[in-house]
Amino acid sequence: MDNNPVTETLPDSSNAEDNEPNVEMPSHTDESLPAILSSAPATPKADNKTPKITVVLCPVGGAPIMRQRKWEVDCTQTIGFIASFIRKKLTLQKSDSLFFYVNQSFAPSLDQSVQNLFDCFGSDGKLILAYCRTQAWG
Repeated sequence: MDNNPVTETLPDSSNAEDNEPNVEMPSHTDESLPAILSSAPATPKADNKTPKITVVLCPVGGAPIMRQRKWEVDCTQTIGFIASFIRKKLTLQKSDSLFFYVNQSFAPSLDQSVQNLFDCFGSDGKLILAYCRTQAWG
């Protein structure tokens, strides 16, 4: 088990936000506007600091072990993004199989968002994903 408290951030898939200037919102607002804004999800352009979710990647079976197990992932990313990231880190080919399991129980689809999985199955402020090269559960 890795007791390294240092976490790294996965690279962001878009660089369009980095080149845009910061825009300040006007200070006067309508009374009903805060109620609408609080229920609407934050968009990446309105908020440069999108929330990050701690994802713990655990190898299962004969899967190669990654040195860094804890990663900070942008909440808007998908499991497919994490899969492509792991393939690059472990130098896997596209033809190599790679399976993911949430809390060692079920396999999420690749288009599932990290935020949704964290909201439903996160514990202790982390989302635990097991990865393996062969089917392990279910």
